[in-house]
Amino acid sequence: MGEYGRMVAEAVAAHGGRYLARGAEPFVLEGGPAHNVLLIEFPDKDAALAWYASPAYQAAKKLREGKSNLRLVVIDDA
Repeated sequence: MGEYGRMVAEAVAAHGGRYLARGAEPFVLEGGPAHNVLLIEFPDKDAALAWYASPAYQAAKKLREGKSNLRLVVIDDA
């Protein structure tokens, strides 16, 4: 997973993203259990979608597939 993380970080930076939380363990106040959180901020929704569709991220994604349980969500609060 180390190579995956490096590749993702490079792809995030290339699309104007920055990490706000990386592997943070959530403290749940209400509801069911939560997994560790990785929060990335992009300039806008289009930049986030471009990052996800980029060849660099897709190559990294192939390294991760079958090795983790990931839920990837885009939140557009504009």
